[in-house]
Amino acid sequence: MGQVAITIRGRSYPVACDDGQEEQVIRLASYLDKRAAELDRTVGVVSESRLLVMIGLLVADELAEAHDELRRTRESLAGAEVAARKTTLDSVERRVAPTLDRLATRLDDIAARLEAD
Repeated sequence: MGQVAITIRGRSYPVACDDGQEEQVIRLASYLDKRAAELDRTVGVVSESRLLVMIGLLVADELAEAHDELRRTRESLAGAEVAARKTTLDSVERRVAPTLDRLATRLDDIAARLEAD
């Protein structure tokens, strides 16, 4: 089990993490520290508990926006996939239809000759 010390708002916190995840935890803590500094500049210095709530709300809002964007992207891709399939099907039908028409005509001719015999 890994262990790192992170610093948020000048205060150090020991944090346990899975082995190999130390750099990720440090990167995430750096992001939170940056958000805390932004809040300090915007709303002034607030208590740690209030700051924790505000940072949590900001990060949750960012996550919700990312989820919404992902949903919109998936919907857009699904629509594009349906359109591409329809276009491909239409194209194949346009290319195959004349051949099928010729074959149907030949079959009709063969059937007519067989009936005449």
